[in-house]
Amino acid sequence: MKTRTKFSGARWLMKVGLFLWAVGVLYPVIWTIMSALKDNPQFLLGRPWKLPDLPLLWSNFTYVWEKYSFGHYFVNSLIITIASTLLGAFLSASTAYVIARYAFRGSGLLYYSYLAYMMIPAFLGIIPLFFLMDDLYLTNRALGLILVYTVTAVPFAVFVLVGFFKQLPKELEESAAIDGASHYGTFFRIMLPLVKPGLVSVSIITVLNIWNEYIFALVLVNDPSKYTIPVAIAVMQSEMQYRTEWGPLFASLLVSMGPVLLFYMIFQRQITGGITAGAVKG
Repeated sequence: MKTRTKFSGARWLMKVGLFLWAVGVLYPVIWTIMSALKDNPQFLLGRPWKLPDLPLLWSNFTYVWEKYSFGHYFVNSLIITIASTLLGAFLSASTAYVIARYAFRGSGLLYYSYLAYMMIPAFLGIIPLFFLMDDLYLTNRALGLILVYTVTAVPFAVFVLVGFFKQLPKELEESAAIDGASHYGTFFRIMLPLVKPGLVSVSIITVLNIWNEYIFALVLVNDPSKYTIPVAIAVMQSEMQYRTEWGPLFASLLVSMGPVLLFYMIFQRQITGGITAGAVKG
């Protein structure tokens, strides 16, 4: 009886903790939504924490979209995110397949090199990276950001996908070889479809990371027409705070958050399920 009472108390304590954590996570989002629908007097009169007055000010969204060309920055981020994710998925899947399925000297060193990269913050090399990209004429270009984001996304993806590839039975490759399939055919037609859950998981995480990335986009791009959403919002904030345009500023934040939140809500099971499966299989 004492054990059951102790267990029930711990479970209720865990529920309370999870509830408080959920409130702490959701409250900033709800507050951003409310703020995006207010006009300046509602902020200036000391009511930033109250519900917005009716009618709701939906014009804040159109104001940001038209005056600050927010749609242009949205397209920039969309192109860079999609291209980096697709290129990173291909490179990481092919690299993980070779490490997991082929025995060659140095394979272990190669694998642990990717793991070591994950332990070092990427922005520590931002200065030499800038000079390298400048020498290659890749600053102020979407291609430069795509390459940087791809390189930074590959190590984690390789770490996850190696576990998936190692779990696949060796008989699949032997059967493919008997049927006359080449190494490339075996990879693309047989092995790659079997690790789709892991590939989807790492691709989703890559999308979330790239969409919100700020440091590389700030350092490698100084052409306003090439800004991504995080940099554009930072520039807009520096201008709007002197114009007291708080409603449009929060509207821009909400527009930038919307795709990420929707994307995560749709694919959250694939994220947790894929990574958990990869950890078990590895």
